[in-house]
Amino acid sequence: MSAGRGALAGLLGAGAALVTIEFVSLADATGTSVTLAIQNWFIKHVAGGLKQWAIDRFGHNDKVVLQLGTALVVLALGALVGAIARDRWKIVAAVFAAFAVLGIVVALDDPLVSAPVAVIAAVGGAAVGVGVAVGLERRWRLPLGPGRGTASDLPMLSRRGVLLGGGAVAVGLFLGDLVARGVRTSMRQAKTAVTRALPRPSKVTEIPATQPFEVRGLTPYVVPAPDFYRIDTALEVPSVDAASWTLKVTGMVDHELTFTYDDLLARRDLVELPVTLQCVSNEVGGDLVGNARWTGVPLTTLLQEAGVRRGADQVMGESVDGFTAGFPVDVALDGRHALLAIGMNGRSLPAAHGYPARLVVPGLYGYVSATKWIKEIRLTTFAAEVGYWIPLGWSRLGPVKTASRIDVPHSGDSIAAGRVSVAGVAWAPSRGIRKVEVAVDDGPWKAAELGRVASSDTWVQWRWQWDAPRGDHTIAVRATDGDGKVQTARLAPPEPNGSTGHHTIEVSVR
Repeated sequence: MSAGRGALAGLLGAGAALVTIEFVSLADATGTSVTLAIQNWFIKHVAGGLKQWAIDRFGHNDKVVLQLGTALVVLALGALVGAIARDRWKIVAAVFAAFAVLGIVVALDDPLVSAPVAVIAAVGGAAVGVGVAVGLERRWRLPLGPGRGTASDLPMLSRRGVLLGGGAVAVGLFLGDLVARGVRTSMRQAKTAVTRALPRPSKVTEIPATQPFEVRGLTPYVVPAPDFYRIDTALEVPSVDAASWTLKVTGMVDHELTFTYDDLLARRDLVELPVTLQCVSNEVGGDLVGNARWTGVPLTTLLQEAGVRRGADQVMGESVDGFTAGFPVDVALDGRHALLAIGMNGRSLPAAHGYPARLVVPGLYGYVSATKWIKEIRLTTFAAEVGYWIPLGWSRLGPVKTASRIDVPHSGDSIAAGRVSVAGVAWAPSRGIRKVEVAVDDGPWKAAELGRVASSDTWVQWRWQWDAPRGDHTIAVRATDGDGKVQTARLAPPEPNGSTGHHTIEVSVR
């Protein structure tokens, strides 16, 4: 059989294996499937930099791109096996079996995987994959008649017949995959549906009702949950049942504590605070930053109840999927409004943003503090334990740097001459913003108007009125934080501790 036909048979066999795994995994739709477990393991242990590469280039779509990429790799491997093995089905079976064993070993290391379902899915996927690959290989050879010739003497179907048959199988597998994923999504959404309303917080930091100016295109002071950025390591949002979920406070404490969801909702005084969060991967002028109203229990209260032992210098949060992020104990106890949050913008946390609970720590990048789907708060030391991103080259500490952004006009816009509103946001959580300035064409810095803020933990909206002359112009912005430190103009990438530089745009005034 030709290498091309063998490759197509192997590719479709690999596709059939993936689809089979998806269907079998529906037996535990709220857990991690074998394919997702392998993807998570590969990115964590083999290609950690790939995750950051995807975030840098695809932002909110990074997970879709990574999942698609790993699926294409599996299909390519299947094609390679088919092209090399051709009609030697034992080789195909051995390779598929080896991948099944590898999948089982990797999956059993994932805390969200059901072991029985993973074993059945991997073995079943391999069996179906071999059956499809070998079956197609044999189907694409027509017998000459009883007793005539050997397998090597059998003529092959025409290229058109192979392509039509292979195409039909591919369409069937694609539709099957869509059905399996659709059912899985529905089951997971039903499992994580929020049916409990948040009680009214005992303390609310009021949000300014109106800003002194309104500019079309300016980011709102409070970002709606559906528009709030999401960057994390989970290729699939963990499905957590709040009814059985618990949070433990452990490690170097005097008293280990355990809380249920009901404990937090009904037996705790909740507070609501606006806090601006930023991903360390945010480029200068990027949108991986947002301000929201967070409802929860002050982290200081929980740590004081547990009693932090002498020598503990790190608060480590661990999520249900094994992600970890740690920050200094001093930060948790220095008076800033760190929260174990269970609500966002007046409602229970959406699943994508950490339901049923997460950490929110003003002034720190998310990679060292904002553990979502949290299951444990562990008091430890930096010498004993490091968070997920630290071995991948990111700084141990992650204080948010003073930053500012121009929202309107957009870079490349063509605008009419005359009075133009230049506007955007600036932030330095826990320090606040004292001043925002704008410069045109390397001219002098001119102060912008600042909107009202609820606290120094949030960003501020700003506006500058510009009498724009005709021609091409460059506009830059910089901020000064509450400590009097001016935002640096030095350009630096996000790695290893956050980007720096002035956001600059170019516009054409007609």
